[in-house]
Amino acid sequence: MATATEPTSTATQRVPGRLGGRWIDDWRPEDVDFWDSTGKPVARRNLFFSVFSEHIGFSIWSLWSVMVLFLPEPVFGIDPAGKFLLTTLPTALGAFVRLPYTFAVAKFGGRNWTIISASLLLVPTIATAVVLEPGVSYTTLLVVSCLAGVGGGNFASSMTNINAFYPTRLKGWALGLNAGGGNLGVPVIQLVGLLVLATAGVEHPRIVLYVYIPFIVLAAVGAALLMDNLTTARNQPRAMREAAREGHTWILSFLYIGTFGSFIGFGFAFGQVLQNQFADDFATPLAAAQLTWLGPLLGSLIRPLGGSLADRFGGARITFWNFIAMAAGAAVVLVASQAESLPLFLLGFVLLFVLSGIGNGSTYKMIPAVFRTRAMDAVAAGTDPVAADRHALRTSGAVIGIAGAVGAFGGVLVNLAFRQSFLSTGSGDGAYLAFIAFYAVCVVVTWVVYLRPGSQVAGV
Repeated sequence: MATATEPTSTATQRVPGRLGGRWIDDWRPEDVDFWDSTGKPVARRNLFFSVFSEHIGFSIWSLWSVMVLFLPEPVFGIDPAGKFLLTTLPTALGAFVRLPYTFAVAKFGGRNWTIISASLLLVPTIATAVVLEPGVSYTTLLVVSCLAGVGGGNFASSMTNINAFYPTRLKGWALGLNAGGGNLGVPVIQLVGLLVLATAGVEHPRIVLYVYIPFIVLAAVGAALLMDNLTTARNQPRAMREAAREGHTWILSFLYIGTFGSFIGFGFAFGQVLQNQFADDFATPLAAAQLTWLGPLLGSLIRPLGGSLADRFGGARITFWNFIAMAAGAAVVLVASQAESLPLFLLGFVLLFVLSGIGNGSTYKMIPAVFRTRAMDAVAAGTDPVAADRHALRTSGAVIGIAGAVGAFGGVLVNLAFRQSFLSTGSGDGAYLAFIAFYAVCVVVTWVVYLRPGSQVAGV
């Protein structure tokens, strides 16, 4: 059996039922001596390349939040409602593919699947470069924009993989850093789009795509050369069924709609919201692009802090107070919208982005914490500790995928809420009211299930 100090020694072995690549069979992150002497450097190396691949995936997933700025209505004939649909479809596909991407890690290995998932990003990138020109049909654009959803799946497989590498005491930090680095793909591609708009102009959207193709190749090659597969992350055929029967799976997924759904939904829609609600201030795509990147950038950078705060004070406590603050932030946006105050509007939205980033980290920390608590209760009742730990890891990995998928559908709901609100009233006020109500429900759910005295998982 190979050990963690020999990750390449199994590369040429033929193990039944296992694909080729770098495999580690002995992985014990909860063993402090093992972690300090062997596990930490291996985990950090895999974390680095996982973050890079996921970062590029997020950029391609949010590609059309940038591409719509290169589609002036007089040239392409697409109205604001049509542009909201172009950003909604990749959000939906990205949410859908997160489930199979989660279990692809168990099937193929984390390293092997990172190579595949990174390579798949070439499909929407090249397809968009081929079709995006005046005269292209709207149906073609819808199909091609939908392909960008494959980038959303990278998050689920990356998080599941990193969850297996790190000990429970560091999962909040590791998952927060992994997700935050990935989330940065949203503002980075918006900054690339801004640079292209400012230099080459609205007629040259292909430059954005040409910038990303070599980075996609680099992500796949880097994974092939320097990442590892963990045997302990395999053999989970019943994990999805077990997770689906867990009530906490759906409660945590609901909460993640409020955090990640807000982040990705606002990230995709913010530029269009500015152009529609403050048309005089953002008459050109360049004007809107100058601001759209700021909120996603701050929300991405602060996500690891949410995980670290959850490690220290408990994910449920941070999530509870964070949802209260998000409701207040949405109220600020609503007041600013009705007063037509652009500075207050921007302040409220930046606050929402920051809080959604903190909530993303704290909510995801809750997932392994809940099932670790359940495992400790099972051990106290007589269950074998090794079996309990394995069940907790298997289940939490599955829940990470389910919650990531359901949370991403929250981004679809955000875009649909904006689309309907602007169609019905000409402003986003209806959507802002819906956001306030939803965050209030999340506050109540978090308290009742995870903070109320007497709860079996209180304080996770």
